Amino acid sequence: MLPTVLIISIRFVAIEVVVGVIGNGFITAVNIINCIKSKKISSADMILIFLGTSRFTLQVTILMHIHSLYFADVFKLASVYKAFGAVWMFVNHASLWFSTWLYVLYCVKIINVTQWLLQMKLRVAEMVPWLLLALLLISSVTSLPLLWITPSTYLYSSTGNCRENSTAQITDWDSSHLYLILLYIVGCFFPLVLSMVTSSLLITSLWKHTKKMKCYADTFRDPLVNVHLTVIKSIISFLVLYLSSFVAQILLILSTSQSKDVVKVSVSIVVAGAYPSIHTIILIIVNSKLKLAFRMLCQHLRCHLENTMLFIIL
Repeated sequence: MLPTVLIISIRFVAIEVVVGVIGNGFITAVNIINCIKSKKISSADMILIFLGTSRFTLQVTILMHIHSLYFADVFKLASVYKAFGAVWMFVNHASLWFSTWLYVLYCVKIINVTQWLLQMKLRVAEMVPWLLLALLLISSVTSLPLLWITPSTYLYSSTGNCRENSTAQITDWDSSHLYLILLYIVGCFFPLVLSMVTSSLLITSLWKHTKKMKCYADTFRDPLVNVHLTVIKSIISFLVLYLSSFVAQILLILSTSQSKDVVKVSVSIVVAGAYPSIHTIILIIVNSKLKLAFRMLCQHLRCHLENTMLFIIL
């Protein structure tokens, strides 16, 4: 029987996952529909489609893990165990890379234009399809090695229900857990550094632009400042969410069958599950196209609900 605190945290994560699945499905669907209608696709929309799809898959793997906590026999086969671990690591790293390059693209579009930057903008737009394929390849390199890690020592249920014998868990901890942590850190390190560099460039650009336009402050409010602030808030929230999730994931990986701190495990599960769902909501809010589509969807659902209620009353 799972501890009560852990059951509550799992239910919170289930709610987060449902929100994430709906949000990422919405992002992917809206961009695909717009692509079909306009018969062309922008670089940002292409990245959003890949990001939404990878996040959707990530949320499904989290749901499968939640299912395994209640039905431990599901992942008893070593091959299934390994495949689950590789898929989870792959989509986790891929979604992080896609999020990072989405902000890099925003950064390139809004910071002050120079001749060098203008050439870079054109190159980035042309390179996006190949860049996405390269990111998928990099994510594969940092996830496929999981297939060779001893299955009893990773993706281990933090509830204390060891699916393999506990002797292997103790003797193999140093090697297998170390490999898992190294793969996770290597896959996260470079996109996080790139995100920090991007945010620094945006803040520097905002400061320079604000200083330049200071003399016009009384005349009008420069819309570019609002664009800067919106992107900066979005990327900072992304960094805070992912760093929190990163720490939580490390704590979960370090959790063993001998771990008695159920509260720490429960909090880590909730924090780790919050990142992809909350950041999806932020993307919908800051993207004008997605925000408009969401408002139209809400209006359509409200009208449909009102018509249904009226039909029932009559």
